[in-house]
Amino acid sequence: MPFIEESDLLDLHKDIDKAQIINERLLDQIKFKNKDLKKLKLQRNVLFSITLLFVIGVLAITSFTVGLSSKYALENQNNLLVSIDSLDAIKTRIDNLKLQNQELSLVREFYLAKAFLEKEKIYSVQVKSFVDNNVTLASEALTNTLFVKTNPFYAYSLGNFETLDEAQVFRKQLVDMGFKDAFVASYKDGKRIKIEDPY
Repeated sequence: MPFIEESDLLDLHKDIDKAQIINERLLDQIKFKNKDLKKLKLQRNVLFSITLLFVIGVLAITSFTVGLSSKYALENQNNLLVSIDSLDAIKTRIDNLKLQNQELSLVREFYLAKAFLEKEKIYSVQVKSFVDNNVTLASEALTNTLFVKTNPFYAYSLGNFETLDEAQVFRKQLVDMGFKDAFVASYKDGKRIKIEDPY
């Protein structure tokens, strides 16, 4: 196992605290984005309904004016041109809403993947455990980590794997890098279930 200086360990503690704060902020942002997604979906549905009613209204007015006498034929042509311009503007707005919907779908997929990881059994490689929970080893870029309370310790694990084989391969790579005490554990609902066979 690599040797860690006390000052380095204190720095690691601070880094873990920062990562926990960042993770909490990210979760808040996901909740906020989820609310925005619901609002935008409602707005899109309302806009679509209004657009549909507008198009039906325009078509009804156009049909009605076409049926009038030839005296009003020129007026009907002008109304139809205005309606076509309005339809082009509505089409542009609908295209913009489709783009926004695609972006919001990405946020929703990320949120659903996070929820899946919390409910399904996953495997991770534990590399260290600490007595205190004020150790920060993760940065903003490392989102594939677990920091779990396993009485009386706090366990720090790397990787989220669907299968035990994938986790064992990753464990072997970590052992080759110097983490001789690394082992594979299974987790569900954010809690460790058991320590798995390393081979």
